[in-house]
Amino acid sequence: METNYDIIVAEAATQVLEAMKNRVSPEEMASLTRAYRFASEAHKEQKRKSGEPYIIHPISVARIAAVEMKLDANSVCAAFLHDVVEDTPTTIEQIEEMFGSDVAFLVDVVTKKKNKVKIASKQVANYQQLLDSVHYDIRALMVKIADRLHNMRTLDSMRPDKQMKIAGETDYFYAPLANRLGLYDIKTDLENLSFRYRCPFEFSDLNRALADEMVANDGRLLKFTRKVHSLCKHHGIDAEVKVFYRKPYSIWRKMKTLNSDFKHINNKYYVRITFDETAYPLIEKDVCLKIYSILTNEFKEKPQSFNNQIDCAKENSYQSINVMLLSDAGIWEDVQICSRRTVESSKIGCLAGLDHSKVGEWIEKFKLVLKDIADESQESNFIEKIATTLYYDDVMVFTPQGRGVILPKGSTAIDFAFELHTDIGMHAKYCYINGKLCSIKTVLHRGDCVEIGTELGVHPDSSWIDNCCSYKAKRALRSIVDMSEKQLYRRCPHCKPIPGGETIGFKQDDDTIIIHRRSCPDAIRIASKHGDSIVDVDFQESKDEVYPITIAIRAIDRYHFLIDVIDTITNKLHLSIDSLNTVTKDAIVDCTVTFFVHSVREFTTVLYEVNHIQGVDEVKQVY
Repeated sequence: METNYDIIVAEAATQVLEAMKNRVSPEEMASLTRAYRFASEAHKEQKRKSGEPYIIHPISVARIAAVEMKLDANSVCAAFLHDVVEDTPTTIEQIEEMFGSDVAFLVDVVTKKKNKVKIASKQVANYQQLLDSVHYDIRALMVKIADRLHNMRTLDSMRPDKQMKIAGETDYFYAPLANRLGLYDIKTDLENLSFRYRCPFEFSDLNRALADEMVANDGRLLKFTRKVHSLCKHHGIDAEVKVFYRKPYSIWRKMKTLNSDFKHINNKYYVRITFDETAYPLIEKDVCLKIYSILTNEFKEKPQSFNNQIDCAKENSYQSINVMLLSDAGIWEDVQICSRRTVESSKIGCLAGLDHSKVGEWIEKFKLVLKDIADESQESNFIEKIATTLYYDDVMVFTPQGRGVILPKGSTAIDFAFELHTDIGMHAKYCYINGKLCSIKTVLHRGDCVEIGTELGVHPDSSWIDNCCSYKAKRALRSIVDMSEKQLYRRCPHCKPIPGGETIGFKQDDDTIIIHRRSCPDAIRIASKHGDSIVDVDFQESKDEVYPITIAIRAIDRYHFLIDVIDTITNKLHLSIDSLNTVTKDAIVDCTVTFFVHSVREFTTVLYEVNHIQGVDEVKQVY
């Protein structure tokens, strides 16, 4: 029987227009109808890989934008028109003339450009173009995600290599992007569709295992949910209680993270209790806490399982009270308590609450960070920067004043310092975490109270970049590393010359110059073989650059000896000690001290002053 595509197309378009009818003005409704008809005419000769009329794709994207995302009229118009410039003779100027500059802008952003300059990856260029639009309007991202979601839902007709390419892009870029925008349901769909095409056997196995799990748990969970519903109703709260199983991708990711099999993974499902926030005089948090109180009076609460995701919401605005309760069957059940508003917000994301100051602040922050990425010209780090920015999990930590700071999971105090201000990060020296003195490389956990200690003379070193997670910190630190890599001079790692000494340079093939002490065996050997590479160097001291020096001291032991050594180096000469080791045997002290100097002049002064400490017999440098 031949498929009647005319009926299918008409019904699909009607569904989109009906969904918008009560949300838009008559003028906007007319524009939506024109957009559908224009797209239908433009694509009338085109078909998809599946053989169906191409117009079904723009209509389906518009349906996602209208029904699942609840976007505005211009965004839905752009969804209808999103492929006409790329795939038909239509120009962006025609779109602007017929539908206005706003719709034309959105269509232009999601239209792939033909790059005049050859680059290594067209995908990177597309990401850059898309992220650049965020500076102007976040709706462009929403339309593109709607486009990607329908492509993923109809990926069966594509070749395996195309499936892998599109699934890889989705898993690495579009699913995390949807998560950051608060589109939880769409994020879940994208990552599971990607998983299905990337790893079909694992996807099928997990689907079967989850189906078996549902059957095995059905009776027990039905009893638990009915009891929870009855308890809420008895206390005057009309709540909906449902069990939600996590999707295959979520289970798979957890298995990989914990290096475990399906059988030994916990929390494969959760019980969600939702209520109508408009039915009660209390604020949502108070209703959640009331339900929490009702349930913990009946069920045992797992110690330290209470998680307040209302006051400490994730950056995508997810809000709930989470707790583990011991059911009558003796199993800890993962329970989430939230309002219906929260559930709806998780479907339509950041655009659900543009009037809410926190959401607005989040959108502005997100736009600025992504715009910053899009402005980067170096393609080599671009994908890494996207992945760092679009992290899945986050933690909220606090300043001593109670200000909440949201960071990627696994962040250290370095990330926290840079999130507060770049200058704080650049001069961070130590931190207090929950009142305890810690290294700034310490990993932070949800709820930590963090105070950063700074010092103007302190500057980051290259190792910091491996001890941070956030894009803001990595970007600032990478600029330091890049700058150091571009420096003309490099020091010999063996003789370790310092400014003001007798030095010599050897020019390398990449035009950098390696500086040696003139007495360095390596320098003598190179000079005998490659004398033409010798160059004069002007290795000047700088107040911002210090160099570690280690000396060995041998002395007669006496009371106060170590204090005199420390006092001479730190108080008298104002130099920083990095380490000090001492061994005393038979009244003889062998002491090794590492400290920082700016030049040979300072080092010579140290040798002179330490030599004149009472009891010192010998002082020499240790290489």
